Amino acid sequence: MCGDTPKQMGGRDWASLMLLSLLWGGGFFFTGVAVREMPPLTVVALRVILAALALLPIFYAFGHRLPRGWRGWRPFFVMGVLNNALPFGFIFAGQTFIGSGLASIVNATTPLFTLIVLYAFREEGLTTTRLTGVALGAGGVAVLKGADGPFGGDESIGVLLCLAGALSYGFAGLWGRRALAGIAPLKSATCQLLCSSVVMIAVAGCVDRPWTLSAPSAHAAMSIAALALIGTAAAYLLFFHILVRAGASNVMLVTLLIPATSLLLGGLFLDEIIEFQHLLGAAIIGAGLLFIDGRAPNWIRKQVLRG
Repeated sequence: MCGDTPKQMGGRDWASLMLLSLLWGGGFFFTGVAVREMPPLTVVALRVILAALALLPIFYAFGHRLPRGWRGWRPFFVMGVLNNALPFGFIFAGQTFIGSGLASIVNATTPLFTLIVLYAFREEGLTTTRLTGVALGAGGVAVLKGADGPFGGDESIGVLLCLAGALSYGFAGLWGRRALAGIAPLKSATCQLLCSSVVMIAVAGCVDRPWTLSAPSAHAAMSIAALALIGTAAAYLLFFHILVRAGASNVMLVTLLIPATSLLLGGLFLDEIIEFQHLLGAAIIGAGLLFIDGRAPNWIRKQVLRG
């Protein structure tokens, strides 16, 4: 998201971006349904396993081959933990305390954490506009929390868990830059999902013992399948398609669109209530992302020059 000059997007690109926001926003919705009946870690395990199985035939169809030995698998294993297992676990656990709409708003802080992590490890610098974006993002999170007392309530716990997931995504961005540069996106997505599947089978097996759980309802089972096949496998493929066509800055605009999609689905089908402070916090976080992206200062500069 940071650093490249945004390309002009046509109608097809915008339509693809809106579809991606629906797929990923729907992911929060499907998670909200699933975690009402099943433990979060089991839901994570099912998500990554089914998504990996869905991508494998496409992976082989494009001529890719699985790595050999630990040295070949290591980059994908670490990425699977940082980009799948940890953030999915934190966010899904968070959604047992807060609604899907609010979780998606908190998840929109991911680019802010990515920038901070990259700066801390000397991968990227912090300009004045990026610092402004980080400050706005922090302010947006503060507004989300509101003035209803100290952290500790259910909503606060849910927000903190989702923030931990966003931070993990930030470290995934750092690892991806250092260890997965030049690797085909489809190979990266498939191999990291396979690795996270192994991790989550072990973790969910030890913690949840899913074979002892009651069978989920049809709604929960369908939600898990949709989460894996639509919100993960299909979304990955569409994401990489937009990335190639429109560039990194444009594709990351989806972060601004996901909360709107998730809020709408959660309100319509899960009876979730979104307060004004949540919408205000989302708007402030969105403004911060536009400053980090460079679009906001560029727009302001153009208006000043016109004036």
